[in-house]
Amino acid sequence: MKTLKALLIVSAVALFAACGKSEQAPAAGAPAAAAKTVVVGLDDNFPPMGFRDANNELVGFDIDMAKEAARRLGMTVEFKPIDWSAKEAELNGKRVDVLWNGLTITDERKKNISFTAPYMSNHQIIVVGSASPIKAKADLAGRIVGAQDGSSAVDAIRKEAQVAASIKELKAFGDNVTALMDLAAGRLDAIVVDEVVGRYLVSKRAGEYRVLDENFGTEDYGVGLRKDDTELLAQLDKTLAEMKQDGTASRIAQQWFGANLIK
Repeated sequence: MKTLKALLIVSAVALFAACGKSEQAPAAGAPAAAAKTVVVGLDDNFPPMGFRDANNELVGFDIDMAKEAARRLGMTVEFKPIDWSAKEAELNGKRVDVLWNGLTITDERKKNISFTAPYMSNHQIIVVGSASPIKAKADLAGRIVGAQDGSSAVDAIRKEAQVAASIKELKAFGDNVTALMDLAAGRLDAIVVDEVVGRYLVSKRAGEYRVLDENFGTEDYGVGLRKDDTELLAQLDKTLAEMKQDGTASRIAQQWFGANLIK
């Protein structure tokens, strides 16, 4: 009996030891650690950079660019619509990790956030109704002009002090689609908008709008990050450079703009 009891005790100890080892070591074929998630802050009513399609799915040029960059980095990407006028607060408050949605690189913004190298050039164009008498920037005197709140369009207008002072009212909108609707309804005389966005929207309403030859200058788009997020900045810069070099970025641009607008 003693021998049998001793054997049972030894067997029990061995069993518990084996169980302990199996809990400490990962099982063969166990999944790797979850991929890092990068939260992209965007304006989801900013076609063709980022917007919702007929199925309420987020689509757009910057959406495709961000997805491809995340895939190459082995990361998952989450898109989070935000109040674009509060974008820097959203970023620095760590509610999003990057701002990627036709974000213009400006000296003022550089004070608060870091940017990747530019990936696209853009102009701030002036859109009017097709029958409007406005032909040039000088004709904006005494007029009501619309622009997206917190956008570089507002900054571009204000940089030209003489033109800005001549405008009767600079009216801010939450998004450019609403501004265009007000222009069509006669509540605005003109709007100032990013060229990539403005020309896309105007093309959807053939004959309703006209783009002036003059504009409010050229600017570059980049991805915005927190100043202390140097590792992700370096990774994105390297990945975007590779996407330009191997033609992926230009292919995505062709799909959305019918032209290679990559810088």
